[in-house]
Amino acid sequence: MLLNLRCVHAVLITVAGMSLNPLLHAQNYPNRPIRLVVPFSAGGAADVPGRMLTQKLSDALAQQVIVDNRPGAGSTIGAEFVAKAPPDGYTLLMISNTHFVGAALHKKLVYDAVNDYAPVTQVTSAPNVIVVHPSLPVKTVRDLIALAKAKPGKIDYASSGNGSTQHLTGALFCKMAGIDMTHIPYRGSGPATADLLAGQVTVGFPGIAGMIGHIKAGKLRALAVTSSRRSPELPDLPTVAQAGVKGYDVTAWFGVAGPKGMPRDVVLKLHAELLRVLKNPELQKLLLTAGQEVAWQETPGQFGEMLKVEAAKWARMVKESGAQVN
Repeated sequence: MLLNLRCVHAVLITVAGMSLNPLLHAQNYPNRPIRLVVPFSAGGAADVPGRMLTQKLSDALAQQVIVDNRPGAGSTIGAEFVAKAPPDGYTLLMISNTHFVGAALHKKLVYDAVNDYAPVTQVTSAPNVIVVHPSLPVKTVRDLIALAKAKPGKIDYASSGNGSTQHLTGALFCKMAGIDMTHIPYRGSGPATADLLAGQVTVGFPGIAGMIGHIKAGKLRALAVTSSRRSPELPDLPTVAQAGVKGYDVTAWFGVAGPKGMPRDVVLKLHAELLRVLKNPELQKLLLTAGQEVAWQETPGQFGEMLKVEAAKWARMVKESGAQVN
């Protein structure tokens, strides 16, 4: 009996010591490489800032942070993988508004898009851009609307997949402009962009990050940005609302989250290091050249509140756009 009491006493002392030291996890974290799951294909709007971010974060944490591309099904494949991962801080998700578009479109997901994740912080925001292949005889948004009305269902628009932001951006544009274009989903931004450049499809609504080089080289013609204000990288390009579709506003964002149950001190350490990295002028300049503007929250809790608002917002936009998984 005395031996058992001594064992219990020792366990209680150990537990108490752990509770009195909230930095216990963070002191040893990270001690091996961290995986940042990007639920989109390589070279896309999420992949570019993700790789820029991991380079700087690897230096900040003195541990390698590796991008793991897991595209498909409107980002739900990568999101499910992270939701099921051990909540130890070594598997993270590049979360975005697409995360909530996918949740609204795919009704039988095995994870909760809000409650199965530990929010860390937003990292960037960026508009999408309406681009067309130069072979399409349009130079403005009004031209595109007129041509689509003259040829209902005959013009194809590419997206990075069913349930992607590109899909919803295009569907909402069609609904608000009163036109009918045919949605062609691809398995990621890379294949969609390849076919846009080849003229296999003639319209796209991709993230601005991967498009600036193609636009400046004349390989694609930009008509408008989808946000409520113009992009610093394409200041002469109007917004869709300015170009004739009043009230239209779709802005993409990216952030970092982990599986539900991550230790609080690990979340706080990641948040602190991410903010330190995001405040680096060199990284800000790099991201801006890729069409991304730095954005963050002062606490993980603030990002968590943002995710709740975004979940409701994008569910409403999916409903209003009439977008469906096909």
